[in-house]
Order: sequence, then structure tokens, then C-alpha cells
Amino acid sequence: CYYMYDWMQREEYKSKYADNLNKELPHIPRVKQLADFWAFSQAGRKLAELHINYETVKPYTVTFDVALDTLSNTDFYVKQMKFAKKGDKSTVIYNNKITIKNIPVAAYDYVVNGKPALEWVMERQAVTTHKDSGIVNDANDWAIETMNNPRYPLELFLRVITVSLETMEIVNGLPKLEIEWFR
Repeated sequence: CYYMYDWMQREEYKSKYADNLNKELPHIPRVKQLADFWAFSQAGRKLAELHINYETVKPYTVTFDVALDTLSNTDFYVKQMKFAKKGDKSTVIYNNKITIKNIPVAAYDYVVNGKPALEWVMERQAVTTHKDSGIVNDANDWAIETMNNPRYPLELFLRVITVSLETMEIVNGLPKLEIEWFR
């Protein structure tokens, strides 16, 4: 299980077998060396634990343009996070009071379903209105009512930086793919 979880995170695997992964269940490759199997399995375990427990990892330390401890709970309300400048992902405007700076650009290397995980957070931790029904989806409501934490969207963003960087460190530290296919 952990062996396969690691494989699913590897860009090399996803790009090499992209056509098949869109049409059928993933094939289970067999590595040539037992030591590689254990490396992939152990990496898969670390990745699974990291991804399952993403809400408890230590938030990444960034720079803010304001001291957060001087803000009230209402100052953490987010409508839509956005990049401060086109082409510069190191700075994100959280809202009109909070700007997140010194985001490592490498954190955007962890991609989920074709989009960096951080950009998924930016997109989903927002206030949106469904065009046809008019139903409002407000991430701030979830933060306050379910998590009892108005800072949740910001903290989630910082935690996903940590998860993204650690994921890529694990994946990039694995041996080169040398596989055999079962027939």
C-alpha cells in the first residue's frame, strides 16, 4: 500500500503513464532491487502520514506585512487569496490586511490533479457564489463554525506549504525508477 502511494506522487510515473492513468486503474510496477522496494515503501509511509495529518503539521514560517497578534478575529476573513504580482508566487495577498511573503517557490512543485496544492488552497479557501443557484460557499463559515478558528484558512495555507515542501523532498530523494512490469 505505501509502496504504491509513493509511486502515485512521482511526476516521472504520472507523466510516463499519463495516457493509461486516464483510462484504467494504475498498474503496479515492480522495482528491480529489493532495497528500492523498501525505499519506496518507507517513502510512501512517510507521504501517507504527512498527507493524512496535514492539518497538524507545523505551519511554514513566512513573513507577514503585519503582526498577526495585533489583529482581531474578523481581520482573518478571506474573500479570495491572490498573487501580489503576476509571475511572482512568493507573495500572496490573503486579504486587505494580510500579505504573506517569502513563500518558497519550490512549494508550488507539489501538484495535485494538475494544479499546485497551494493554488488549490487559494482557490477553495474563498467566498464563492454558484452562478445558477446563487448558493454562497464561504470558507470562513467552515473555519468559524466547524473548526472554531477564524485563522483556519491562513493556517491551512501555511501547513500546505510545509506539506508541499516535505512531499517534494521525499519524492526527489528516491532512487531512479528501474522497474519491471508484471504480466
